[in-house]
Amino acid sequence: MVTYDAIVIPGGGVRAGGELPAWVTPRLDRALAVAGHAYLMPLSAGTPHRAPPLNERGFPWTEARAGARYLVAHGVEPERILMEESSYDTIGNAYFSRVIHATPRGFERLLVITSAFHMPRTEAIFRWVYGLESPGAPCAVDFDTVPDCGIDPTVLAARVEKERTALEAVATLRSEIRTQAQLNAWLFTVHGAYSWKGERAVPPENAPLY
Repeated sequence: MVTYDAIVIPGGGVRAGGELPAWVTPRLDRALAVAGHAYLMPLSAGTPHRAPPLNERGFPWTEARAGARYLVAHGVEPERILMEESSYDTIGNAYFSRVIHATPRGFERLLVITSAFHMPRTEAIFRWVYGLESPGAPCAVDFDTVPDCGIDPTVLAARVEKERTALEAVATLRSEIRTQAQLNAWLFTVHGAYSWKGERAVPPENAPLY
């Protein structure tokens, strides 16, 4: 039986009050079901397309923090939760989960759980990012898919098509970026969500999906 150091759960949005969309909670429920003694790693600060909702103290509800609250409410000890609150897209999910948690802790195997519509791009990105030449030890990554629940069929069809197109952009990046150092340079000098290009404007909805 395969055991994992951590279960990784990509975010998928957060609503007012830190409430999670209907398509995100199945990812967390699957993580709860299979985790055993593994750490649980909810991901993401949010999206660059809109400002995050704020809590009663005026601080942002990140997707990772909302996911962590859900896990704790379902019996997970806070000490087993490793939040990643730096990423704004799936490439960021993979990069920051690796450099913030997986490499420093010497993790050897992770399980990534996400929705069916999101899985093809997620798997392509995580296999690429975790396979990049880097100073840290290698870490194997497995994948588990949950059904697309709670999404309007028309919205889901559009999202699936957008995901398919985005895979082409990911394939181009994979051919150009071969090391973790190169990915770091690209993220912080080129990528619109992480590089400094003056005061950040909200990217258009048709901006490249990574």
